[in-house]
This record gives sequence, C-alpha cells and structure tokens, in this order.
Amino acid sequence: MAQHGQDAKFFQRGKIEEFRAELQIADSKDKKFTKRKTALKKIVANITMGNDMSPLFPDVVQCLGTPLLEVKKMVYLFLVSYGKAKPEQIHLVIPNFLQDVADRNPLIRALAIRTMSYIPIPVVTEALTEPLRHCLKDRDPYVRKTAAICVAKLYAADPRRAEKAGFVEKLRDLMLDPNATVVANAVAALVEIGDRQDGVIFKLNLTTANRLLTALEESSEWGQVYILDSLLRFVPEKHTDAEAMAERIIVNLQHTNSAVVLTTIKILLYLMNYMESRRLIDYCCKKMGPPLVTLLSSGPEVQYVALRNILLIIQRRPAVLKNDVKVFFCKYNDPIYVKLAKLEIMYRLAREENASEVLSELQEYASEVDVDFVRKAVRSIGRLAIKVDSAADNCIQALLDLIETKVSYVVQEAAIVIKDIFRRYPGRYEGIIPTLCQHLDLFDEPESKAAMVWIIGQFADRIDNVDELLDDLLFHFLEESVEVQLALLTATVKFFIYKSSSDRAKELVHKVLKSATEEIDNPDLRDRGFMYWRMLAINPAVAKEIVLSEKPAITTDSDRMDRGSLDQLLLHAGTLGSIYHKNPETFIRNAVGKALMDSPALNTHSRAVLVPLPRPQLPSQPIIVSGPGPIEPSTSDSVDNAESNTESNVSPPVPPKTETVEDNTEDNAEQDADDEPKGAPDPYSNLDSAFSSYLIDAPRPVNVGSSTNRPGDEDLLF
Repeated sequence: MAQHGQDAKFFQRGKIEEFRAELQIADSKDKKFTKRKTALKKIVANITMGNDMSPLFPDVVQCLGTPLLEVKKMVYLFLVSYGKAKPEQIHLVIPNFLQDVADRNPLIRALAIRTMSYIPIPVVTEALTEPLRHCLKDRDPYVRKTAAICVAKLYAADPRRAEKAGFVEKLRDLMLDPNATVVANAVAALVEIGDRQDGVIFKLNLTTANRLLTALEESSEWGQVYILDSLLRFVPEKHTDAEAMAERIIVNLQHTNSAVVLTTIKILLYLMNYMESRRLIDYCCKKMGPPLVTLLSSGPEVQYVALRNILLIIQRRPAVLKNDVKVFFCKYNDPIYVKLAKLEIMYRLAREENASEVLSELQEYASEVDVDFVRKAVRSIGRLAIKVDSAADNCIQALLDLIETKVSYVVQEAAIVIKDIFRRYPGRYEGIIPTLCQHLDLFDEPESKAAMVWIIGQFADRIDNVDELLDDLLFHFLEESVEVQLALLTATVKFFIYKSSSDRAKELVHKVLKSATEEIDNPDLRDRGFMYWRMLAINPAVAKEIVLSEKPAITTDSDRMDRGSLDQLLLHAGTLGSIYHKNPETFIRNAVGKALMDSPALNTHSRAVLVPLPRPQLPSQPIIVSGPGPIEPSTSDSVDNAESNTESNVSPPVPPKTETVEDNTEDNAEQDADDEPKGAPDPYSNLDSAFSSYLIDAPRPVNVGSSTNRPGDEDLLF
C-alpha cells in the first residue's frame, strides 16, 4: 500500500485518451498490475475533482477480472459513480458481480453486494435479489452487516421487490444475531425503512428492546447511536419498564462521543414521559447536566448543536441546568452564532437568585463592537426585567445608562424593550419618558420608531409637548413604513381623545385621518382610519373606552414553546430538527413525523398535549391529470358511454332564471336606497366643531365619479 501523502501526485487533470491508452498498455505488459493500479488511481482522482470519466466505462469494466482487492475497490468506486448513468452498458458488469459475490474473500463478497445496491437499475436489482439472500446468511459477520444495509438500499430502489423477497423479515431475524455490529446495522436498516412514508411500521416490544440493550454494550459508538435511536420505537406499557430501561442506558451519558451522549439524553427525555418515580426523574435530570456542559468544551460547530438542543431541553426540563448559568457566559473568541445561542439560554436560566450576575454580564455585552450581538444583549436586558420582578429596577437603570451613550441602535433597542416594560409594570417607570423623548431624532428604524410612537400616544396626557412631537412625526407620514403609520394613526387618535378640546389635537387628527383614508393604498391602514373616523363621529365616549381600554400585562408565557410541540421536537434531539427547532417533515421531503404514543404508562400531563400523527393515506378519488395520455382500449367505450350519459342527464343552467334573479336583486337594492330618508343628518356632525371641515374634505371611495355608482355610494358606511 502507498504511504500517506504519496497519492497526491495523481490529482492532476488528464485526458480521456491518455487514460484509455494507459489502461490498454497495462493489459499487455503488467504482470504485477502496477500500471493498472496507477491508471485507475488517476481516474479516481479525476472523478474526485469533478471531471467526467464516464467515456472510460468499457475500459474500466475490463479491469474487474484482476484478482487484486485494491483494483476491485477502485473499479467498484467507478461503477458507483457512473453505473446509474450507463443503464445500457451495466449488463456487461453483472457476470463479474455474481462471480465476486461467490468469492472466498469476505471483503470482495461484501464489496460486490454493496456496489450492486448502489446502482438502482432494474436489471441490477433483479440480479441482486438472490445473492443478497445468501449474504444475509453468510458465515462472515462483515458480509452480513453489509448485506443488512443493502436491504435498505434495495427497499429505496424497489420496495415491492424487497417485501416480496422477505428481506424485511430477514432483517428482523438479524436483530438477534450474536454479532453486535450486525445487530446495529440491521436496526439502522429497519429504522431507515420505517422512516419512509411508504415503509413498514417498525416497533419494538420489551423482549426485543432488552436484547438490543444487551448488544449495546458490545457495539461501536455509531452502532450505539443506531440502537439507542431505535428505542424510540418502544412504547412502555408499564412505568417499571420505562424506569428499568432508563437505568440501563444512563451509563452512556459518560461516553466520549457527543452523538452517543445526545442520543442517550433524547431517549431519557422520551422515557421520562412514561415514568412515575419522581426520584428517578430528578436523578436523570441531575445526571444529564454535566454531559451537556462537557459538550460546550468542543469545537464551535458541536457547541452550537449542543446549545440549540439545550435550549429545547431547559424549556421542558428546567432542572437540568438550573444552577449552571455561568457556563453559558460568552467568551471573547466565540463565533457570533454561538454567542447569540448562549444569550438566549442565559435568559431562559435567569431567575431571582442569579439575576444580578446575568445582568452584569449583559451590560458588558452591550458595549461590544458587534452590532447584532449588542442588539440582542440590550433586548435581553429588557426581557430580564419582564421575567424577574426583583431585577426590574436594576435593568431599567442599565437601560438608561445605555441610552445616555447616544448610540443609535442601542437607543432604539432600548426603546423597544422599554415599551414592553411599561406594559409589564404599568404606572411604575413612566418617569423615564422624557429621557426617551430627548433622543427622538436617533430613531430611524420602523420597529423602534413604532415603539416610541406607541409610548408617546399611550402617555399623551403626561407629555407636555406631545403635539409638537406628533406634528414632527406626521410631517413624513406618507413616507413612513406601514408599521409606523399604524402607530402614528393610533397615537394621534389617543392624543385627540385625551385632549379633545384642544384645537391642535383636532387639527392633527383631521390631518392623519384624511391622509390615512384618502392617500394610502394599504387596506389595513385605510380600514383602521375609517374605523377611528366612524367611532369618533358617532360616539366619542365608546371610542375612548375602546382605544384607551386597559391593556393586559405582558408575561413571559409567550416565550415558551407549546408543551406538545416541545415533546415532539425532543424526539429529534441531535438532528437537524433540533437545530432548526422544526419537525423534519416540514423541511425534508417524504419524512415521517414522530410523536409520543399513548399507552397506560403515559403521564397525564403528556397525554393532555399528545399530538396525533396519522399515517399518510392514498387519495380516495382517482387523480386525473390533464393533457393527452394513453387510452386503454378496453375502457374507452365505457368512458365514452359514461360521458354521453352524463351529458344527457345533466341539464345546463337556464340563463333567463339567473338573469331574473340578478335583476330582482338590483331592483331590491335600488328600492332600499330609495326608501332611505332623503336629507338625513350627516353622522359626522355629532362631534361639534372637531370635524367641521370634514364635510368638505370627506374622503371618497376610489370609484366616486363613475356613472355606475348608486346614490348610496358616497356614504362612507356603504
């Protein structure tokens, strides 16, 4: 074998003709197959670099007769790359496949059966069936474990052939194999088949689960991952079954492989839903903390995976890391995605006992240079104030200190969270409003500007120069984003309700309502303008009750994920679903969802939020595809007869009746319009002088002036 680093010289782009010539020369003068190995290494290197070597298919295939394992490996690698693209030539290789499957060397037998399973062409899968059946019973465990994975490949290529040949049942028998690696591969194949929408339903009973746990101790680290993951298919019928299994697998939390640790935690969290012993549940939570903390000493990629999983775990089981908040303090060299994930976990773990430490850390983060990180830190300070009542005073003082820095994005983020703090603690911190108003010129982002406008409108009765502030903000009303326009509209109406006798308030509300209803195309904004207009015109007292109604206090309940969704997501711990915080079926095509299964041992609280997952079913009605297609001769006559019968039985709608109904409807509408008292008082005249100029400047619908309008079209209430 070539030593490490000597094959780098083969990674040079070559021409097809040169490689073909080298292979032909090697056939004639190469007793030790040295030239043939060199030529094949160059070809494989070019495949690795992305060069198309498929024209060499016939020449490379001829090398399969070489009785050398190294040559066969490279030829089979070539076939895996280009076998699917050469269905017209693949039949040339099948005799060699069948010959190698019967070879004395188990490595060659396994190599041949694996390569055949990677070529999903009917002629290959047909030839694979019988050799695969023999390999599943091979005397060598290496061949058996390779054949187990090949069953999953065959099932993906031709499910009907795999089921008809009984390969799924043979995989079930391999789960009782004396070799732990064979058991792990059989389990992995069954899990892959069971995860398909058209696959079989893979479940474990207590006896089989215990046998898998026996093989777990002798398996490799990746075999342990497969076996542990398959335990999700076991639904405990008794509390004692779940508790006994948890006690057997909890030792795997000490494993050095992070995948084994995360998978073990996933199974423990799953089994906790079926446990009754509170002592054992607390013990498992205590044992899960140190392994999760250890994962944070790995590289940044593993850290991020661990952090995203920790974020789910502490929402479901807060006791796991309740005393380890300091572990998640950010380091100066952490990547930004790790820092943001740690910030979220720090907020989740914050409580009255550690709030001061968390706040001090957040204040340091707010002076960093990374803008996104600073924004997240400032927002976390506000969320901390909302979550921990005793820390609210210190958080407000910290936000005021940050506002004094006059850094634009810091001030804006502070305003956003201060708005929520006002909602959380009404009548407690309104004294900081003047400080915010002094920095109004720093607000240039829609979310922060809308928050500041809400503060101005909500406390318009306590701000002396509120009319000047609103007048400045309304100067560019039409150029603002919709979010700010909605906030300005509501704030101006609140100002008018607070000070309805003020001429300035009447002028501003007239200005903003006229702009919102006549010059804005957004339907939400226009409809809100009409709504405020009608309320103020018809009954100002009711408008005051609605607009200035008491707002519900903000809580942190909305930050937590739904219990049922959490239980479902925790079944995907250690996978992409736990990183995205989404179920795999939402972003992976044909993926099958997972959920807790009901059983007598399931906890009452878990059963209350159980998420049902029905198996996908075929459509009950035939799917009709438009366009030309083959017509079955035997059914064409019946189809024609059915169409003719349908056409003769179904009568078309009678146009005169439809027209009569429409004419009557229009006549009734016109009659209703004529019955209305003419010269009725305008509904907007009830507001005395506040809306005196509205009759002249009243907004009109877009189609006013059309000759088809009815007399009632000019009424805003129409």
